Order: sequence, then C-alpha cells, then structure tokens
Amino acid sequence: MSDRNEVQAVEVPPMDVHNQNLVDNVHPADWPNPEPAPSYNLVVIGAGTAGLVAAAGAAGLGAKVALIERHLMGGDCLNSGCVPSKSLLRSAHAIADIRAAAEVGVSVDPTAVKVDFGLVMERLREIRSRISKHDSATRFRNELGVDVFIGEGRFKDSQHIEVAGKTLHFKKAVIATGARPFVPPIPGLEEAGYHTNESIFGLTELPARIGIIGGGPIGCELAQSFACLGSRVHLIEQSHQFLVREDPDAADVLRASLERDGVEVCLDTGVEAVEVSGGTKRMKLNRGGKEEWIEVDTILVGAGRIPNVEGLGLEEIGIEVDRSGVVVDDQLRTSNKNIFASGDVCMSTKFTHAADFASRAVIQNALFFGSKKVSALTIPWCTYTRPEIAHVGLYERDAKAKGIEVDTYIRPLAEVDRAIAEGEEEGFVKIHTVKGKDEIVGATIVAKHAGEMISEISVAMAGGVGLSKLSAVIHPYPTQAEAVRQIGDQFNRTKLTPTVARLFDLILRWRR
Repeated sequence: MSDRNEVQAVEVPPMDVHNQNLVDNVHPADWPNPEPAPSYNLVVIGAGTAGLVAAAGAAGLGAKVALIERHLMGGDCLNSGCVPSKSLLRSAHAIADIRAAAEVGVSVDPTAVKVDFGLVMERLREIRSRISKHDSATRFRNELGVDVFIGEGRFKDSQHIEVAGKTLHFKKAVIATGARPFVPPIPGLEEAGYHTNESIFGLTELPARIGIIGGGPIGCELAQSFACLGSRVHLIEQSHQFLVREDPDAADVLRASLERDGVEVCLDTGVEAVEVSGGTKRMKLNRGGKEEWIEVDTILVGAGRIPNVEGLGLEEIGIEVDRSGVVVDDQLRTSNKNIFASGDVCMSTKFTHAADFASRAVIQNALFFGSKKVSALTIPWCTYTRPEIAHVGLYERDAKAKGIEVDTYIRPLAEVDRAIAEGEEEGFVKIHTVKGKDEIVGATIVAKHAGEMISEISVAMAGGVGLSKLSAVIHPYPTQAEAVRQIGDQFNRTKLTPTVARLFDLILRWRR
C-alpha cells in the first residue's frame, strides 16, 4: 500500500510528449507537498478555474493560502472543456470553410480535401500542454506563493482540513471542487462503453459513426466538430429543442446549420437501451413514440453535469447540500459561516468566466468583510458552434416569469452589410428592453462571432447604458457589430411620436 503522503501518478492518454508535459505541469508525480503553515487565511479545495482564481487572487493581496487538488490542476476548462473543445472546433471550421468556398467563387476539389485526424488531435494536445503552464503547480508555488497540496482534501472540522496525511488550519475556506459529467442510467450503456468530455479528447482515430446523447453546448459543439471532420453524427436530445435554455429562434438557426454539416438531429428522442452486436454498438431510440435502432462506433454522453460534493466531509461540519450542489447564499457563503463555495459545485451558470468572477466575489466577502452579490454580476455566455449563439441577461420567458414587460428589437444579419459580404447572413441580434424604457434587460446574438459581439451589450448592461446611447457609438464600417448600433436606431425611431413628428415638421417648415 502506498504512503498517504505520496502523490499518486496520473496518466492522460495518449501519453505522448504533449500530455506528459501537461501532467508534469498540473499533477507532477514528484510533487513535494509542503509542511503546512501554522494557519491559513484561506484554504481552497479544488484547482479548477474557481479555485485557481480564489487562490491566486487572495495570495496576490497578501493572504496566506493553501490550494488542494486531487487530480489535474486547471480543472474542466483546461483539461476537458474550453481549451480542447475550441481547439477541435478550429480544425472543424477550417474544413467547413474549404467546403463552402464555392459559395464565394473559389473552386475547390472536395476529393482533394483530406483530414488528418491524428494531426488534428496532436495540435489539440500541444495547445493544451502549452496553456497548462499558467495553471501549473510550480507557477502557483514559485510565482504566486501558494502552498499547493496534491491529494484528497476532507474537512476534519470547521477550521481544519486533512490532505495527504497533513492537517491544515484555516480561518476561511472555499469549496471549488467543480462538477463531472452526468451519465444517465441507460440499460447496456456501461457494458457497451462510452466517452464523456473527460475522455473524448484522447481519441487518436476518427469514429466513422458517433451517437451523441444530449443536445447541450457540449453535444452541439462536438456534433458539429465530428461531422465537419468526417464522422456520421446522430445528435440525440430528449426535449423538443436542443440548447433548451436558449432562444428558440437561435436554436432553429443552429439546427439548420448542423444539418447542412451532416448532423442528424434527433429531437424528442430518448435512448432506451444500448447493446453490442458483432462488435458494433446499437442504440435503441424512441423518437416521438416510434422505436428505431441506429448503429454507431462511438457513444458520447453530454447529458449535463453533477456537482462534486462526495468525500469532502461536508455533512460532518453542517454544510447543506442539495441536488444542485453546495447550497450558498447570494454572497456564496455556505451554511457554515467560515466556508464559502464557488464555481460549478454551487452555481447554476456553469461557465469558466462565471466561476472566475464568483471567486473574485468570494475573496472580497471572505477576507475583507465584503458584501458582493452573485446576483449583481452580468454574466454572458456563448456556444461556439457556427454560427455561435451568445446571450446575456433575461430571455423573454424569464422576463415574463418575473412580471417584466419587454419591448424586443431584432436586426437580421441578412440586413447587415458585412454579414452579406462575408456570406454569413444567417442569424440575428435580438435585444430586450423594459417596455417603454431605455433599459436593456437581455440580448441574444446568433452570428459567426457572436461571442465577441455580446460583450458590447454586456458592458452596456453593467454600466447602465441604454439603447439610445448605443445608437450614438460609432462602429467601423463594415462590421457585424453595426447590427447593435442599428438596433439603437430602431429604438430611437420609436420615440418619434406623432406629436414630436408634427413639431419637427413645424420647425423644418419655418426654416425653409
């Protein structure tokens, strides 16, 4: 039996030079856990985005900080989420651009376009390895002054945490253990074998046929990626719409794009069973009450995420947990006043940037008697398909549920010069304001660079800037972001009431 103080080695297949460098950075096998300080201002359990930001930010302000991670520093974002998925999407979109070249007058022989999936995935691993130095144990110890412990952290009581045979005393602590993929209890799935986002980026050969369970952001992004790279893809979603939280109009635009890329979108469809026959995986679907079987080589499960709350000793110290994870108040404080939580383990918005800014609030609230509220944060998000779908604030249904009447302004990209010139006319900018007022409460953008465009609206909402002022912001011509200014013009035209129009007419007649 190994010593509890010994750091257990991990592997990230395939263990080539890039993944070895990744592991050396974020879970070094020879890592010497330090001797604990007599006391810490802050101990953080979990070194994903939420934990890294909390630890680095607090240490930068002079706090004595310990950071505990049992697996890979960098968490989901670096290792199995944002970084690898966007690297894969870049390759997929390059292929899509080549195949669409004829639409802009460039002749390309489609038979001459070759996808080297091995090189695509090696590029992904190289990018992940290169970025991993920012999340490395060595950087946090040597540059930021954080005591990094690799091992299982567990609360001993309300002021002590045990890790790797050592006991750490803290004044405040942060639970930032993240979440993991939810795997639905489908008969035969375990026996047949499947991937989640935690393992799919280890592939070295392109699956000829892939069935993706779940039409959330992960499912949609990877469905488009694998279809563009040459797989036959079935995207299976139980609901009547994939990306169920998004604007239905946005989901409709993306559905058309996915289907053009060769994805078979199966909505209102459940997976009832999986079996293996002759080395082939067979998935039993119930599509609108009709049973059918499909054959695939690989199954990817993207059916949501569940919080990592097990094994932390939370029950023993009175920290409340429910189905959504650690229960926190608006200031991210748990039911134990000395312990906070941040990121996917406690938040409904499970995004890297949401975890980042939540942890900034935790630093203020835990260490400096702050009262920063999560509800006060303006958090946009984006699904990085083509076209991208970006959103901030309230949807129309949210506003209705809150009793807020809204006016909605829409600018189709087909009416935006840059989008027409680029051949990217699908999509729109949609902005909601409080009815009769110049107050933006939400927006959805569907466009090639929607994730970049939404920031202008996020800034406006955070700064209390209304549509009338956005109409006065000069944008370079031609850009897709002009659609935002044009919506501002739409709003201003609504202020041209008959009375104002008559007044203008009188003034102009007088000045002739």
